[in-house]
Amino acid sequence: MKPATRILQSGSVSVVDYRCTCGPADRPFTEAHCHHSISYVRKGSFGYRWGKRSFELVAGSVLVGHPGDEYMCTHEHHGGGDECLSFQYTSELIEEIAPKKAWRVGALPPIAQMMVVGEWAQSVADANSDVGLDELGLMLGARLAQVTTGKTPASQKPTSRDRRRAVEAALWIDANAQEDIDLTTVAKVAGLSSYHFLRVFAAVVGVTPHQYLVRARLRNAARLLVESEQPITEVALDVGFNDVSNFVRTFGRAAGASPRAFRHAARGDRNFFQESAPPRT
Repeated sequence: MKPATRILQSGSVSVVDYRCTCGPADRPFTEAHCHHSISYVRKGSFGYRWGKRSFELVAGSVLVGHPGDEYMCTHEHHGGGDECLSFQYTSELIEEIAPKKAWRVGALPPIAQMMVVGEWAQSVADANSDVGLDELGLMLGARLAQVTTGKTPASQKPTSRDRRRAVEAALWIDANAQEDIDLTTVAKVAGLSSYHFLRVFAAVVGVTPHQYLVRARLRNAARLLVESEQPITEVALDVGFNDVSNFVRTFGRAAGASPRAFRHAARGDRNFFQESAPPRT
């Protein structure tokens, strides 16, 4: 049994959460990859048979899929199943992210450079980071290229045109922060590919587009909490958070207190400043 939950459907990158409960008693069968994909194994173990090659994947391993390739997964080990976070890419992105040979490696063992991005991605999926999952997908692809070629991409200084595009994109995000925005959408506004735009925006603004979007929403939320009597649920939805619990958690990380406590501070509650002040050393 392989329950799959799509947790992101973006124009350039889609993310699927796979949770397999198969065991040694389950008979393996042939499957085929439908997309170029990078799947990070976050838990458990399984065998991967691809062509004449065989891999044993454990937590921290990476499975690299190529569309049309047939494969078979085996579950000879007792471990309660396995879980993977799979990033699927559109064909337009492939050559920009990594060379062709990178997509034919089959799988990679637990490699530190890949693992740190994979765990970061899982943290994003759990709503514990404000970077976008589509952004992490591109970062993971860049790491795949680095690991398979042994080359670190040369950093390029943004041109004056890049800087203008990044600033204009930031202004566009500010004006549309309440909408459902993904990396592909903003990249089109800037007239760049998603991969190139992510690198340019981060270099110029200092944060990723999704981080900037979240912070724009937090700015708007803080203002509404201070200036209005709207219920916190309405504030969250009005500024663009579709999940109220995610808003409360994200706002709490930023402000050091809940939205309700922050609003009380605006009403003159001095305890807020005492609670959110950094400890003395």
